[in-house]
Amino acid sequence: MITRRAAIEAALGVAVALGAGRPVLVQAADQGAADQGAADKGAADRVVKVGIDLSLTGADAESATRIKNGALLAFEEANATHAIPGYRIEAVTYDDGTATAGQYDPAQAATNARKMVSDHDVVAAVGPQMSGAGKAMAPILSQGGLAIITPASTNPDITDPRFAAQYRPGGKPIYFRTVTTDTYQGPGLTNYWADTLHVKSVYILDDGGAFGVGLADAFQKRAEQKGIKVLGRDRLDSKAADYTTILTKIKSLRPDALYYGGVLQAGVKLAKQSYDIIPKVIKGGGDGMMGPEMLTAAGFPAAEGWYVTIASPHLTEDDRMADWMKSYKSRFGVSPDDYAITAYDAGLVIIDAIKRVAASGKPVTRDAVRDAIQDADVNTLQGGVSFDANGDLKDRTVSVFHIKHDPSFPAEDLVHQYRYLGVAPTS
Repeated sequence: MITRRAAIEAALGVAVALGAGRPVLVQAADQGAADQGAADKGAADRVVKVGIDLSLTGADAESATRIKNGALLAFEEANATHAIPGYRIEAVTYDDGTATAGQYDPAQAATNARKMVSDHDVVAAVGPQMSGAGKAMAPILSQGGLAIITPASTNPDITDPRFAAQYRPGGKPIYFRTVTTDTYQGPGLTNYWADTLHVKSVYILDDGGAFGVGLADAFQKRAEQKGIKVLGRDRLDSKAADYTTILTKIKSLRPDALYYGGVLQAGVKLAKQSYDIIPKVIKGGGDGMMGPEMLTAAGFPAAEGWYVTIASPHLTEDDRMADWMKSYKSRFGVSPDDYAITAYDAGLVIIDAIKRVAASGKPVTRDAVRDAIQDADVNTLQGGVSFDANGDLKDRTVSVFHIKHDPSFPAEDLVHQYRYLGVAPTS
């Protein structure tokens, strides 16, 4: 059996090889615009499209952009090196965020899914970022037979066979992940708080979204199992400006900790106001609180001290990733985060699937690519990626971070402001 370290090293070798053609980055079209220059050696190649759906408008836009860049980089490198003989990939980007919602909008996500399904050149997709968008998209994609690989959405219901009639009415799984689910992410921080910080009591908040509710549910279930007393739970209105009333109530209960299940639209305001009202209470959340927006919109000192988890291995500080990190920053002007890596890995899985279908002599159709993704066993930056029968990533790593301000680095520097504490305990 290949080790995770060996798999990462093999994948890095693939990434270097794919990147050999830079700085000429060919045909991975952001917003669907492909360079059709006559000098392109692959101009006669057949175009296959891959959709990218993320929340590029609203509170999570900067995080979404970094994720999008990761997927684009994988496709650009594949095209530049002609990694799929006879084919090139055109990436078509969709935004499921709206100004009205101020973040992801399930209705827009559903519209985007219908657009992808209606374009028969789209053979696979990357996204979405948010589980609420995923719940809206999955039934439509299922009926259209279009596989999607999410590098960030973690609500377990979408891939749970108990809800197959709702989220995969077409039959076969079409929703795959390069991250684990909240079945593991929620308990990860519970275990860390119980075992390392010896938290005895907690108050739980969620933002009412599919991700936030599911994550808070998983945290609460594990907290009760670990003997942490849950003093109460409330729901935040993401569009509300003032959470003073609920925070004042929490203050009166004197919990050891506050856990928030949700994303940054409410999370930024919660961080600011909880710093003013309950500054000494331990605070934490899931990957919805991991992003440059937490560091800049909430800012310091409000963000200081928050514990945050992500549903993947932490790789941005791995020495073996240095060349890839430089390539990403050179191309896009910002440093990647861990979900930019899981997006790149989602791209590698799709590239591998298309390549295997093409090499078999079969037509590169949605059904064939979906089946190839289901059977994937790909060396990626995070190690070997393969999926269970429901589309979930077989690896279940959850990583824990603690925000500690380092003034010697920019405030939005994810690597240096989110201090990595290690892999979350599993029990």
